[in-house]
Amino acid sequence: MSNNDNENDGQKKEEMSRRKFMKNTGILAGGVVGGSLLGGLLTNQFQSTQETDTKAPPEEHFQEARVFFSRKEDFNILSIATERIFPEDENGPGAIELGVPYFIDKQLAGSWGTNAKEYMRDPFRQNKQTSEYQKKDSPQDKSGPNTSTKAPTPTPRYQSRMNRGEIFIQGLRRMNEISQKKFNVKFTEAEEDQQIEVMQAFENDEIEMTGVAAVTFFNLLLQTTIEGVYADPVYGGNKNMMAWKMKEYPGPRMAYLNDIEKEEFIVMEPKSLRDYQT
Repeated sequence: MSNNDNENDGQKKEEMSRRKFMKNTGILAGGVVGGSLLGGLLTNQFQSTQETDTKAPPEEHFQEARVFFSRKEDFNILSIATERIFPEDENGPGAIELGVPYFIDKQLAGSWGTNAKEYMRDPFRQNKQTSEYQKKDSPQDKSGPNTSTKAPTPTPRYQSRMNRGEIFIQGLRRMNEISQKKFNVKFTEAEEDQQIEVMQAFENDEIEMTGVAAVTFFNLLLQTTIEGVYADPVYGGNKNMMAWKMKEYPGPRMAYLNDIEKEEFIVMEPKSLRDYQT
């Protein structure tokens, strides 16, 4: 072999080594110049590796992780309670399949759950206390002018120094206690009729809770369940837009200019906010 052949082989090895170094460095750094030959080679190689070596799970699975509830038992009680409010039937899936428990979990983990953006100073008046206050201080002589100071009309709306996360934790655990007391079984193991009976007791404000009325907890549970069913899937509920499909709701649309003058009925496949994120 001549010296020229040795030199050519050496140059080829050096070029291959340099090319390999640049390729690996480009991929690790995550930066390649789009449009260039090198960029095209690296991008194609990277995409090929991703397709053959790694298969990402369906996007919806990323939503199914608890971020607020540290105790699985609390989350399981929540799941069953939401299913009793929005059960599966012949029309479609129920709250659990729609991912509603995870929607509520994410809401409680954020500023809504901590009441971070709300005025949280007293006075706080709950239903029972308000009713007793009104009875005690109502004027006896209704013919004369009313000079007494009346409390507001009893209301099941939010009236507590506790934040929503604290209310949910106490309420769910109280549901479990009531189930064990009445039926000698955990809420998650009780019969469906028994679970409904426990929840109706909260709805009717028949259960004692600390710092908040039972009906306030129930109304929060009801509100967030319905929101989780019909909210945009980006927030964790309404999995695969199944609730929108049941309602034939098309989801958020940028415009209807191309369809507004059409005379025939238009059926649109629903779109999520995720569809507009590129």
